[in-house]
Amino acid sequence: MAGSGSTEEVIPLFPTPFMRVAGALDAALVRGLVEHFGAQAAVRNNASDALSHTAMLRPSDSPLLGLVAAAITPRLAGFGALMFGEALGWSLKEMWVNVLETGGRQAMHNHANSFISGVVYLTPTHPESRTVFMKSPGGHDFSFKNDHAGSSTGPFSADKWISPQPQPGDLVLFPSYLMHAVPPNPGEQRITLAFNAIPTRLDSWGYRIGFTG
Repeated sequence: MAGSGSTEEVIPLFPTPFMRVAGALDAALVRGLVEHFGAQAAVRNNASDALSHTAMLRPSDSPLLGLVAAAITPRLAGFGALMFGEALGWSLKEMWVNVLETGGRQAMHNHANSFISGVVYLTPTHPESRTVFMKSPGGHDFSFKNDHAGSSTGPFSADKWISPQPQPGDLVLFPSYLMHAVPPNPGEQRITLAFNAIPTRLDSWGYRIGFTG
């Protein structure tokens, strides 16, 4: 029998970090990115004909991208410290602009060969095409779920999480292994800038590996 003074505490073990930075890029820079790169997204997506991308870009490819890197890189150090327990040096390995037309979608995927990934929203996003994050398939869940009209979904039972409604200029950061997707877009053209980042090095008790990019 429980004592009258007993208390309950639920502790979220091993949470996944997700950082949102409202207004990370100012309006002038956002407009410049849309005008300069919006028309350069000529690479069609494999999963949707209404989604296209630019070629892979580097900060040195354009003064606009240099300004983006200057705004984002300090955020990477703080987010990376959450993941690795140390404020490391970080660099943007690659960047690309996505143009999602009405009816387009982005299939579930993650980003290989990187450690932090992120998205900057450049145009308004329809509420139904917010970025969705998912548990990795084949994880450590029970093989039988309790999922019916009378059950409720919470942070410990959900299969997916819908990110907050973004505004142009907002930035989100997440671990590159995290699965994510964009549902079909019922709204107007949606333009984002995505990127991957790598640390200068990682050190595991003297076994050091460095990265360049």
